[in-house]
Amino acid sequence: MSASQLDGRPIARKIIQVMREEFSELIKQGLTIALVHAGDPSALAYARAITRTFTALSIAVVSTPVDEQCSPDTFMQCIEQLNHDPAITAVLVLQPLPARLPRALPSQILSPHKDVDGITPFHQGQLALGEPTIIPSTPLGALALLRSYDIPLRGRHAVVVGRSTTVGRPLSLLLLTQDATVTVCHRQTSNLSQITQQADVLLVAAGVPKLITPEHIRDGAVVVDFGIHPHGRHVVGDVDPAVAQRAAALTPVPGGTGPLTTVALAYNFFRLAAWQRTGSLPTHDRLAWFIP
Repeated sequence: MSASQLDGRPIARKIIQVMREEFSELIKQGLTIALVHAGDPSALAYARAITRTFTALSIAVVSTPVDEQCSPDTFMQCIEQLNHDPAITAVLVLQPLPARLPRALPSQILSPHKDVDGITPFHQGQLALGEPTIIPSTPLGALALLRSYDIPLRGRHAVVVGRSTTVGRPLSLLLLTQDATVTVCHRQTSNLSQITQQADVLLVAAGVPKLITPEHIRDGAVVVDFGIHPHGRHVVGDVDPAVAQRAAALTPVPGGTGPLTTVALAYNFFRLAAWQRTGSLPTHDRLAWFIP
């Protein structure tokens, strides 16, 4: 058996076209997103991917670099300026930030009205309560990918490997909204392979290259890999490609979840823009890929 490829690129192109039509009036208004980042190569690569997607939707992207010696007070002032800048529709803070800045600091000071990736306590709490909100883009993109390939979640056992606040935890909550039975594991789970072998759908965001091997999955499982790690001139994921020998379907790295992450971010952006204008977060039937 060789796994079918869950390629996110054609799905992303299709959704971008729908968004151009669905949000044509907002696009005409000239919207801007600010990307706040340090000089980390992975953050810069993500920024380039975001810029390609947003440029295709006629959204301006402003880069806001953070100096390695930036103090917490200076960083807070920077975010507060963006919070109150009417020319900036949304703000995305790219990790990692300089070591002297607490990792949770952006979520504590960013306005929910400009939080395009759902990192603030308001949006995280709304997701936990099952209320309308901005859902972190990586889990939201994964939902769109699974729906596009008609992979059911209702009643199935979904195992999430990873517990970050941007992927693993919100992903587990999103899967629950789809009536999946969810188990969350992580790098410290002692019997990891015993649990992952039970998964109908295995979703891996542990941040460890090739953590999941064929021995971790059962025959016929669907495997979604969120990892991306430099490996010489190539990149690898959190899942060993040899898993394709046993899986029914597998996301490629690159080209699997990544394209739909940036597209989901654009969907969040347009919903924020509408929220700022109307006072409520809308949903769009033509973009049902993203509706929990």
